[in-house]
Order: sequence, then structure tokens, then C-alpha cells
Amino acid sequence: MTNLRFVLPLLLLTVIMPTASVARAQTGDRVVNIAMEDQFRNRRETGVFRGDVVVLVYAERKGAEAALDLGRRLHVLFHPTAETAPASEWSRQPVVGLPGWPANVRVPDIHVIPVACMPEVPKPLETVARSRMRTDSPHVSVWLDFEGVMERTFGMVPGGPNVVVIDTNGRTHSVQSGHLDELEFKELAAAVNQIRIQSRPDIRTASQPATIRR
Repeated sequence: MTNLRFVLPLLLLTVIMPTASVARAQTGDRVVNIAMEDQFRNRRETGVFRGDVVVLVYAERKGAEAALDLGRRLHVLFHPTAETAPASEWSRQPVVGLPGWPANVRVPDIHVIPVACMPEVPKPLETVARSRMRTDSPHVSVWLDFEGVMERTFGMVPGGPNVVVIDTNGRTHSVQSGHLDELEFKELAAAVNQIRIQSRPDIRTASQPATIRR
């Protein structure tokens, strides 16, 4: 995310936390609606993206750079025209299609959303943080977690990126924390694409059984 590379290090107050290794957890069929404001004070929530895949990439200050890099790589992978798009259009690029997808059915998008976790910022300084975030990221919406929502809901490994994948039905598909090597990155990307594939109306899975007609 070109405009976000120096966003999260802005924090003035930091809780120093030890680093941790990669941790993963499957969270089952839990439907979630994560809601918070971005740097422009716009209310954002995952529920409005029902029908698409949502990938929340979040971190505290010490994991900010790694999280931003991971988020950018994921966004460009699924929206390759973003690589050469102007900053104002970076987040609005079309998602790649899927082989064999029905021509009359909308292809599910993939929304890679950066979340800045800043529960240590005192209430009086939240305005300062928002202002700085708007300066550093004037085009890409950054969700601001001043309340510790992400850590409380999904857990968080400090010192690296944390990823929550929400499927097209709004359910928490998986949580993955820690630095990803190339194989793990490819596995994450493949899992996201598989969610899209399984959302096809003519594909029935265990989580989407066929309707029984009597």
C-alpha cells in the first residue's frame, strides 16, 4: 500500500510487547460484523461486504510495516491493475475473474482492509492520530481500532501481521498470525480464492447444502 508505508509508525504512545511465532486458529461458523471508524470518521463494517470475501490485516505498532506489506501484496495479487493505478484509484481496481465462472453471475470481490490497532492511544490524542492518518493515507481507508476490538475478538500476535478471513456469508473463516513465508502466503491466497469458488450458486458444499424440494 504505497500511501500507507509510514502510516502506523505515527503512534506516539506504545505498549512494548514481546514477539511471538505464527499461530493459527479456525473459528467455525461464527458470523461477525466488525465495525469501527476510519481516518475520515466514516463508519465502516464488514457486514456491508456480504457476498464478497473480507480480509482484515491488522497489527499493533511493531508489526505495522509487515502488516502493510502483506496487505499490499494481497490486494495487488487479486487486483493486479492496482500495481500501475494512480493512488486515488488504487483501492477501486477490479478483482480478477475465476475460470468457468457463469457469465451472468457477479464475481465475488476480495476486500483487503488495513486495520490500525491503537488501544494505547489516550482518548484526547485520537483526533491527532486521525489527522496524521489522513495526511499519510489520503485515499485508502484505514480502519482505526482504538477499542482493542480486533485483539478481543480474534486475538493478536504482536510484532507481525494478523489476518482474519471472513467468507461470503459473513462467517469467520480463519485467523492467521505471524510472519508468512512464500508457501504460507500462497496457501492463504488459495484459501481466499477457494471461498469465492465455493460461493457459486451451482456449487454445493457441506456448508451450503442443496435445497431439498418436496
